[in-house]
Amino acid sequence: MESTRRGVLAGLLAAGLVPGAAGGAVAGGAVAVGPRPPASLLGHEIRRLPTSRKVLALTFNAAWDDSGVDTVLAELRRRRLKATFFPTGQFARDRPRAVRAMGAEHGLGNHSYSHPYFDGLSTGQREREVRRADAAIRAAAGTEPLPFFRFPYSSTTAESVADINRLGYAAIEFTTDTNGYLGPGGGMTVERVVERAVDAFAPGAIIQMHVGSTGDGVVLDAQALPRVLDAVRAEGYGVVDLRAFLVPEEQRGAGRLG
Repeated sequence: MESTRRGVLAGLLAAGLVPGAAGGAVAGGAVAVGPRPPASLLGHEIRRLPTSRKVLALTFNAAWDDSGVDTVLAELRRRRLKATFFPTGQFARDRPRAVRAMGAEHGLGNHSYSHPYFDGLSTGQREREVRRADAAIRAAAGTEPLPFFRFPYSSTTAESVADINRLGYAAIEFTTDTNGYLGPGGGMTVERVVERAVDAFAPGAIIQMHVGSTGDGVVLDAQALPRVLDAVRAEGYGVVDLRAFLVPEEQRGAGRLG
């Protein structure tokens, strides 16, 4: 495990990017004092990473079902690629083994505790959702979550983004959602999942997928992942670890990468 982690860090450093690292928690217990999001990731929701390089980020939400976790992790491991997983706090509470497996190899973001619409919450309610999720993810994974937040339903407002930023998080949304979570019952197929992902390829694109299904047991995103990754390579893209966009405390406020 340690050799794998050293390899990831070495690769990011070789690319001229500094990844995040674990740190202590601030008063209040929600956010670490380690590497933070740069200024370029604050003040607005992020739907494309600030880079001109031909790279994209893979992200997976985890809110209700873990049936695709092992397949997704195995495929990423086979290709030696890194993704970022965004579990909810309830998912972490109910499925700690899955969150631990994700966090052993990949970064973990925060997807709220109970997956509510944030535009209908007060500032205090938003904070409680974020902090409860942070605590649950820490307990399940035994690792430091990343200072990245993804809004449930991608329901963002300027006010809610500002609240998240004040808690120390960048609001990481997505360039496209593959909609694989809808499953065959929602009119989706593996082919349509792949098409939606590939159509969004661009420098800094953020691809959102899910590790679960809507209840029919068919995890289209897990099934489509090999074909999506084949397309990434065929079109000359690389996969970037979101941890590469964190900056150490002494470099806070750094600008664009790439």
